[in-house]
Amino acid sequence: MGKRSNFERVERDFYPTPYEAVVPLLPHLPEPAFFHEPCVGDGDLVMHLERNGHVCAQRGDISTGQDALEIHDTQGQVFITNPPWDRKILHPLIDALPRTAPTWLLFDADWMHTRQSAQLMHNCRKIVSVGRVKWIPGSKMTGKDNCAWYLFEQTNDWRTPVTEFYGR
Repeated sequence: MGKRSNFERVERDFYPTPYEAVVPLLPHLPEPAFFHEPCVGDGDLVMHLERNGHVCAQRGDISTGQDALEIHDTQGQVFITNPPWDRKILHPLIDALPRTAPTWLLFDADWMHTRQSAQLMHNCRKIVSVGRVKWIPGSKMTGKDNCAWYLFEQTNDWRTPVTEFYGR
C-alpha cells in the first residue's frame, strides 16, 4: 500500500525509472561513468545512462539471481540504481554497497529528515534533488513523494563528513 493512498504497491517495488528522474544526476557523474546497476529491473535506468554516454559494466537483479547485498566486487567505478524503497531492503543496501564502491541511490527525499536515516547519513556525500516523478507511464499523476539521488561512500575519516545538497 502506498504511503498516502490505498493503492497496492507493485511487487518488489518494481517501478521503471523514468528519464526525467535521471537528468538531475547526469552532471554529477564522471564522463563516462562505468557503472554497476545492482537492481536493474527491466533496464530503463541502464538505457537512460547509456544514451548519455555512460557504460554499464555490470547489471543484475534479485530476479536474475543476483542479491545486491551479496556483491563484494564490481567492474564498475560506481553503483547507480533505483532500489526498492522498502526500508527492510533499502537500509541494508545503503550499508552494504558503499563498502565496495561509491553508490548512487534514487529514493524518497523525505528520508533524510527522519530518525531512521541518522545512522546511515554518515556516509552520505551528496544529495541531488529530483522532485516528483511520474512512475507509471501513461498516468496523469506524478508520485506523491519528492525524490532525490543520494551518493553514499564508505569513509574511515574520523571527522564529521559534509553532505553537499543540490536543489532543483
